[in-house]
Amino acid sequence: MLTQPRKMKHRKWHKGTSKGNDTRGTEVSYGSFGLKSMGTKWITANQMESARKAITKAMKRKGKLWIRIFPQKPITQKGGEVGMGGGKGAVDHYVFPIKPGRVIFEIDGVDEKIAVEAFGKASDKLPIKVKFVKK
Repeated sequence: MLTQPRKMKHRKWHKGTSKGNDTRGTEVSYGSFGLKSMGTKWITANQMESARKAITKAMKRKGKLWIRIFPQKPITQKGGEVGMGGGKGAVDHYVFPIKPGRVIFEIDGVDEKIAVEAFGKASDKLPIKVKFVKK
């Protein structure tokens, strides 16, 4: 099931900018191993879910997984073959704007070899460069 907010104060947001490095969520705090971002990008809920499935499959459902990001930014899109004007489109999906230095996933309860393999498979599903970090 894709993650998305239950309630929002504002349904449609501005695009905004992503500059600089992240200052929050940069340390491995829950598990023993983490997957840290090295670039700036929007990570969609679909990408997060496919990476989560790859990690849990590689860990053979042993250990514990923490997802440190949540897609709360709504992205709108107008329908196909709709002309210019007529206002902003409907909310299509949700993303998390990620910056360099943010820990995306953490795992615990497995060997380092399995953790490296699991995060390697997850990195193939994500649109940014990532690196493996230890506590």
